Amino acid sequence: MLKIGLISLGCAKNLVDSEMMLAMFPHDRFAFTTVPAEADFIIVNTCGFIESAKRESIDTILSLAQYKAKVVVVGCLAQRYQEELKELLPEADLIVPIRDYGELHRYFHDLTGEEGILPMNPLKRVISTSSFTAYLRISEGCNNFCSFCAIPFIRGRFVSRPYDEILAEARQLKESGVKEISLISQDTTIYGQDFKGKKPDICDLLRALEEIGFYSIRLLYLYPSEISDELIDLIANSKTIAHYFDIPVQCASDKLLKLMRRHCDQKETVELFRKIKQKCPDAILRTTLITGFSGETIEDQRQTLRFLEQIRFDHMGCFAYSPEEGTYGATLPHRVRASTKQRRMNELMALQRKISYANNKARIGEMMEGLVIDRGSGPNEYKLRSYWNAPDDIDGNIYFTSNRPLDIGEVVSVKITGAFVYDLHGEIIED
Repeated sequence: MLKIGLISLGCAKNLVDSEMMLAMFPHDRFAFTTVPAEADFIIVNTCGFIESAKRESIDTILSLAQYKAKVVVVGCLAQRYQEELKELLPEADLIVPIRDYGELHRYFHDLTGEEGILPMNPLKRVISTSSFTAYLRISEGCNNFCSFCAIPFIRGRFVSRPYDEILAEARQLKESGVKEISLISQDTTIYGQDFKGKKPDICDLLRALEEIGFYSIRLLYLYPSEISDELIDLIANSKTIAHYFDIPVQCASDKLLKLMRRHCDQKETVELFRKIKQKCPDAILRTTLITGFSGETIEDQRQTLRFLEQIRFDHMGCFAYSPEEGTYGATLPHRVRASTKQRRMNELMALQRKISYANNKARIGEMMEGLVIDRGSGPNEYKLRSYWNAPDDIDGNIYFTSNRPLDIGEVVSVKITGAFVYDLHGEIIED
């Protein structure tokens, strides 16, 4: 029996592709392994979003050369640099770009000589997350062409996934025991905008998903200028959709936002967050920033720092800008030194640590309901996922204690009793 290994790098959208690839191999003819030395065949699903992700992908492929396994490279890096990778990485036995995924089963068959490998099917996945949680991809590609981002060149233009197909997969997930789903895409907010009459849209989809009966539905990757009042109201009034707004803003300098080809300015962004908090007072706010974009000055940095003080995000990530081939940003002058990027990133994160700690301390005494997602390191300690933290390991953790044994995936209520910079601590509330 052929043993298959798979390494999935990058974002949750890549992970969904990886899960579909695993489903291509029938369990009665193939076995899966997480040990490279045991594998006959290893798929590396690469990320090509930024320079550090490219390096990680290449280093991962090179590290597999010591094993006997045949190595297949797929994903974003293979899509963008297929021919270059053939020369750079002779260690790879096969390089398949995203555009050829429709024929992937044939490539796998030719490489292994094995019969029975199935075509990729969006309704067939091997869920690699915990049994009670899953991602649900609702579209592909992006039309924004932000000047720092190569995703439209890799994944193509925005295409909404068929409405009925999404609901069919959601029902499958629910029937399999999944309690929470996270909706993902390159641009979640404009789902349906490419349909005739721009319907059904993201709000229609959310209402239909609510009816299926999940414990929790969460949206990730919301583009700020596309968030409608209807969407905010829907989330605010829902008991199923997490009151959680993941809105990457990149920076708060109007000069840089224009160079980044973003579609909103600082004033509009501030007004958006004000409106969210007004309509949904318990909303959790998460964002992502870029530091060191070409032309960034000390004053631009100060504007972003003041913006952070004003909005006071619950969760924030930050990465240093890297010029991506083919993007407008890569053509801009006045590059920022690597050391300056790092210093400014450290400054942003230092401020966020203070904000995060203050926000977390204010939660002491709060009651949070959620799912038991894992056991902690201490005796009688567990981890909770509530509306406060997403399942992508970016946000902090909620640790809590319970004197009775708990099942993973069980719904419990916890009282927050302690706060740390990124994490919360609590104790179970017994019935």
